[in-house]
Amino acid sequence: MARQAIVQGDAAGDDEKRRDAALRPRLLREVIGQASVKQRLEILLKAAKKLREPLSHMIFDGPPGLGKTTFATVLPNELGTTIQMTSGPALTNPKDLLPFLTNAAEGSILFIDEIHRMPRVVEEFIYPAMEDFRIDIVLGEGINARTLSMPLKRFTLIGATTRSGMLSGPMRDRFKIHEHLDYYTVEELAQIVTINAAKLKTPIAADAAQEIAQRSRGTPRIANSRLWWTRSYSASEHDGTIDLTTARAALTMAEVDLQGLDKQDRRYLDTLISVFEGGPTGVEALAATMNLASDTLSDEIEPYLLREQMIVRTPRGRMATQKAYLHLGKPYQPKDGESGQGSLFE
Repeated sequence: MARQAIVQGDAAGDDEKRRDAALRPRLLREVIGQASVKQRLEILLKAAKKLREPLSHMIFDGPPGLGKTTFATVLPNELGTTIQMTSGPALTNPKDLLPFLTNAAEGSILFIDEIHRMPRVVEEFIYPAMEDFRIDIVLGEGINARTLSMPLKRFTLIGATTRSGMLSGPMRDRFKIHEHLDYYTVEELAQIVTINAAKLKTPIAADAAQEIAQRSRGTPRIANSRLWWTRSYSASEHDGTIDLTTARAALTMAEVDLQGLDKQDRRYLDTLISVFEGGPTGVEALAATMNLASDTLSDEIEPYLLREQMIVRTPRGRMATQKAYLHLGKPYQPKDGESGQGSLFE
């Protein structure tokens, strides 16, 4: 198997990305979850090997942390080829894309994360590269300008996006394979936590892995992050192993409740209920009250609360549901005069 060569197009190498890379599967059979996506990719891999052709261009979409980059990085390992990695925001001009295209080997993979953030001028530059494996370079200006067509090796472009609706129609149509990644079950996350704990040489009880999985929002990246924290907590305060008591103590200290909500999530709900009487209210008003950017609320906090049906978005703004009141242990006063009270905390 050829050594996987990874070229980073941007310099965003934070701790979380390094942790994810350390725990990331290397082969398709090691990937947990997304069974139907795996089956289709297995067929594409077999076909590419038999036909001796590069994989078709493909795009993975879905919420953050569900394995889009993981799938992109296991494919070159399966094919014994190389991968170059960059991101949409790093490609501000066509010249930023040139090194990746000209250095692409036969059958190699170019992975562009957050591809929906790639400027239109870069999109248009990459069209002939995707369709005909060539790029057109304009030399000179005015009446003396001429176009040089440069052939490229046949490669596969893999895009990842959390907002597929922001892709332009022409760009979307050039991807022959579209795969949507969905949230994981608690059982799948518990399996991931158990496997990654073994990679970290950290003994973990089955019920502790289940507890971490239960509080990880259906997202492997969050499960890995909470496993790392629990491992550090156990090394500091326990004997280095993770049992149910240790896992619960670690997650309680991290202020992650039984349903996976963290401090910021509960603060959002408390602000919406206590300050705005449950809504409806606009995201800008909520953001100003919480002293946060509105993008932080809409992109990071609200998706999980919407998925858990604790808030709803209406034409007049955000509203807290009865489930949110119950979770915070606050009395619920519906418009018809009925009331309810309860709590989902430990």
